[in-house]
Amino acid sequence: MVSATNIFQHSDRALNTAVLVLDDCNTLSFAAAVDPMRATNRRAGKTLFRWQFFTANGSPAKLTSGLSITAPPLSEAHGVDFLIVVAGFNLERHSTPALLSSLRRLHRTGASIAAIDGGPWILARAGLLDNQTATTHWEDLEEFATRFPQVTTLRDRFVISPPFATSGGAAPGIDMMLHLIAIRFGDNLARRVASAFLYDPVPLGTQGQSISATSRKIRRNPRIAPALELMEAHLEDTLSIQEVAARMGLSQRSLEQRFRTHLNQSPHAWYLQLRLDEAYRLATDTSQPVQTIAMATGFSSQASFARAFRKAFGHSVREIRAG
Repeated sequence: MVSATNIFQHSDRALNTAVLVLDDCNTLSFAAAVDPMRATNRRAGKTLFRWQFFTANGSPAKLTSGLSITAPPLSEAHGVDFLIVVAGFNLERHSTPALLSSLRRLHRTGASIAAIDGGPWILARAGLLDNQTATTHWEDLEEFATRFPQVTTLRDRFVISPPFATSGGAAPGIDMMLHLIAIRFGDNLARRVASAFLYDPVPLGTQGQSISATSRKIRRNPRIAPALELMEAHLEDTLSIQEVAARMGLSQRSLEQRFRTHLNQSPHAWYLQLRLDEAYRLATDTSQPVQTIAMATGFSSQASFARAFRKAFGHSVREIRAG
């Protein structure tokens, strides 16, 4: 067997990705697989994911929303670095010998494989998750663990067990994709992708699945959340770090220690990146002049903004727009 493509390490090389879409999956799970890749390419300003859709046998896959995905059969997929399996209901019916054979073939050729919602069940039926750690949608967890005792089943939102990654549903699928993007292409890009969706990811996936939505740890942490809210509310009329600390009733040194502990970053670096991320969004999503963007993100001069923007993203606003 060819060694699996190690997508779980940093690299700028684009990934040839196959997205297997099965009948009866939901549209949000489908989007959780595809939109993070699209947003990654857009935010990076270059192609980091190339993807093609496939169905089980070449017939259109009909999602639960009524949307149909027309694509060739998975048996025709070749040269795949990364395969994403999106499934939903009627998993046993979809686990045909031909499909399972195609999955095993791609694994043998070295593809890393991620699965969303019911996708882990399909991988387990193919025997690919034997002696691996995995998760699936919380509604199926108990049955999954009973049916596949050779798989170590966790209740986590997503699980990374190279060369596999599994998630428990649509929102955990986004968490999983953002985590893979962070590993592969860097934390800053993953955070910008999450910001494009106004989405707060769970970084490590170890937050357990729940039948109700749960708040994000950092956003609810009273030791750090007020500072984040202050910074987000003052992108244009920026505050000094000393003032942020004072409004929280802290010394500047105490605030810096909290940021190091909870975010592994200084308050200044976090605040600057927050402003630059907003500048990037304005540069790509609007036609505002550079001077207006600089003012909207708290830079006192266009020259200082231009230097900081180029240092962060490698290009000027004009170059990004031209590209």
